[in-house]
Parts: sequence; structure tokens; C-alpha cells
Amino acid sequence: MDNDNEIDKNNFFYQRYRYLGKYTPQSFLFNANLQEFSQRVCYLSNLETLGKVSSEECYEEIELLWQQLTQSFKALGTDQKDVN
Repeated sequence: MDNDNEIDKNNFFYQRYRYLGKYTPQSFLFNANLQEFSQRVCYLSNLETLGKVSSEECYEEIELLWQQLTQSFKALGTDQKDVN
């Protein structure tokens, strides 16, 4: 029973959405990276709103996450038309 509750919590906090685009391994991996990016940005925004981190810290973290996402996009060789 506790395992079911843990699964429900994980699904609630770490929601994943199906990939609906043209399937290629690169596009699928980039989609997973994009979902992780958006989830982390959401967390950072909430922490900044609650006053737990400063606006500057939040901006710097999001900038770092954006650079990582951009590097991931380039490293996977994902074509722009595959992402849309």
C-alpha cells in the first residue's frame, strides 16, 4: 500500500507527458530534457516567489539550465523541424 502512495506522489510531483511528435531517438531524448528543464524552471520560479532564493540566483540558475538545454539540443543533432 505504501508503494502505491509513493508512485502517486511521484506521478504528481514529476509528471511526464507523452511525446506526440515524429519519433526519432534524438527527438525523444530532447523532449525528455525539455520536460526536465521546464520542471526545474517551475521549481526555481516558485522558490523565488516564496523568497527562498533571490531573483539574481534564480536568473543565474535558469540561464545555466538554458545553456545545458541548448548544448543538449546541439549534441543530439536534433533538427528544428523534428522538434515542432
